Amino acid sequence: MCRFALACVLISSLAVGCHKSGDMSSTVDGKQVFDAPALSGDKYSLTWGPVTVPSGKEDTQCIWLHLSNAQAIKVHQMHNSLSTVSHHLIVYKDDMDTTEQTTPMPCQPFTGALNTTGGIMPLAITQKHDDEISTPDGVAYTLAANQMVKLEMHYINSTDADQVATATVDLYAADPATIHDEAGILFAGSIDINIPAGGQQTLHQFLTLPAALDLSTSHIFAITGHEHKLGTDVQVNVAPTRTGPMTPVYAPNPFQWAEPLTQMQNPDFAVPQGGGFDFTCSWTNTTNAAVKFGESANNEMCFFWAYYWPSQGSRVCAHTQQIGGVNGYDICCPGDSNCGLLASHF
Repeated sequence: MCRFALACVLISSLAVGCHKSGDMSSTVDGKQVFDAPALSGDKYSLTWGPVTVPSGKEDTQCIWLHLSNAQAIKVHQMHNSLSTVSHHLIVYKDDMDTTEQTTPMPCQPFTGALNTTGGIMPLAITQKHDDEISTPDGVAYTLAANQMVKLEMHYINSTDADQVATATVDLYAADPATIHDEAGILFAGSIDINIPAGGQQTLHQFLTLPAALDLSTSHIFAITGHEHKLGTDVQVNVAPTRTGPMTPVYAPNPFQWAEPLTQMQNPDFAVPQGGGFDFTCSWTNTTNAAVKFGESANNEMCFFWAYYWPSQGSRVCAHTQQIGGVNGYDICCPGDSNCGLLASHF
């Protein structure tokens, strides 16, 4: 899945974060866009790969590495670099696994994000080949001493020759005295995708957040949309009910599936209690076969990830009409009895 939209993903030469004093800004499509703040603080680095990928090969492989920090740290910035055959990378804080695995091995996609124990949480989902990620002032991720980090790489080689897949992750620690809150990430969307061969689909749904996930006093500071190669549009609104009123929070024009905009929210916003997200995804199927939901780059997705604080833990939420009758069903994991249904699609 982008890259599962959990905290700031991932922009080309633009960092996710709120405006900081001294930042330069510009206007793009009528919206104010801030330049990335300079990377600062003690740096801790991890590397995935290299792995030689044969022509036509697609896979998801993971490694587990201990970070070299001797004491707990507050990570406020990340710089992720991916090779050209990398589809996306998920960086997880892993408090459940204890044994390092330094050689990439096949792993089930998004199991960290869907982990019902809460012991594994995504810190970032990167789809861009060069990503700088910054949280707002005073907000960070807390990592324990020698924190175990899981790196999940999804790669696909669509060229005619062998390619090398690799990724580097640089984590930057802030002065802990400057941090007052934890960042969190919400990965949300739908699994109800069925695009006819040679046809189009526009999927419009409303995801009502459960009472256990109250974001009415939260600060959502960035959103990234996620589709695969047939995707043409992702739009997101926030609303107190499915009938509105709607407040647009994500509508890039044009939407670029391979380099999706991470829309910085300035000011940030909350979700009204009892409300949720109204979202729309569109696709044009240029193949001669129907395309449905799936984590493979040859399937399609309709998701977005939202970065927010203070954290209530990482969550993966989806609306589906496959169960629940006329109004469908809203799933948020961990914490829902139907999390197995959502996990079975990845």
